[in-house]
Amino acid sequence: MRPEISIIIPLLNKGPHIQRALQSVMNQTIQDFEIIVVDGGSTDNGPSMVQKFEDPRIQFVQQKGTGVSSARNQGVSISRSNFIAFLDADDEWMPHHLETIKRLRNKFPQAGAYTTAYKIQEVGGKLRWAKYEAIPPAPWEGLIPNYFKSGALGEYPVWTSVVGIPKKIFVEMGGFPEDSWFGEDADLFGKIALKYPIAFSWDMGAIYHWETVNRACVRQLPLDPEPFVKTALQSIKKGEVPADLLDDVKEYVAKKEIGRATRNLVAGRQEEAIQILRTNKTHYFWRTRLILLVMATMPYPLFKKILKLKRKLTYLH
Repeated sequence: MRPEISIIIPLLNKGPHIQRALQSVMNQTIQDFEIIVVDGGSTDNGPSMVQKFEDPRIQFVQQKGTGVSSARNQGVSISRSNFIAFLDADDEWMPHHLETIKRLRNKFPQAGAYTTAYKIQEVGGKLRWAKYEAIPPAPWEGLIPNYFKSGALGEYPVWTSVVGIPKKIFVEMGGFPEDSWFGEDADLFGKIALKYPIAFSWDMGAIYHWETVNRACVRQLPLDPEPFVKTALQSIKKGEVPADLLDDVKEYVAKKEIGRATRNLVAGRQEEAIQILRTNKTHYFWRTRLILLVMATMPYPLFKKILKLKRKLTYLH
């Protein structure tokens, strides 16, 4: 028989954390699932930690491609359920997470993705809520009024380790893009949000562990545009973005591009930073854009001193 939910877990050198992730799945109030762990060639004890569970619902496979997107896509391709949930090997679910996702799916069958609120475990040990904006206050649950406005003003309203997606919609969107390691999840969720509503619940579903080893987010971030920036600009050019979303899609893109301009500025690529800032107009972030334009005109050694001082003051705060 088909399991109710297929859970995809990419694994690469996450031995210290995979047991916690799997145990958080085993502790779910819903038990009708399969778990597909896709290993990208781990050289630590991660695979042996998976095998210790000896649960027939766990399928351990070797990754055929490279990168986390390839691992997730491969997991979906061999999954047996028509509904997919994702969990990173260093994060963990709360026991009611799948139950909440199932409730959302039953209440909002028209949605393209289902997500719960989450907390972030920071490097210093602080546990905090993700910074949500443009979403009705707790204990509300429903269809996010404007996914792109929420993403522009706050942290991502959808995150990989708390999202559930109907398999047919995942396939329709082409899965996770495999030619980028940064922003690949935001590209998939953005594509879905351009065509379908996103269902959200304030019931906390997971903890996003920033403090764990070997996280992709600690790598040097790319200086090129994120995948969804390209996706959004192409959709706007083709007239495929609904009129009521257009302004906020542009602001969402501006936020990402301002971040990229900052990275270029830090890397000493001042001309590239200025070009990015000049070509991205914004109402939400005009102050940040103006400050960065001023800083981009400074001599690079002076900019580095100011940046170093800012980081020191942030640390002291």
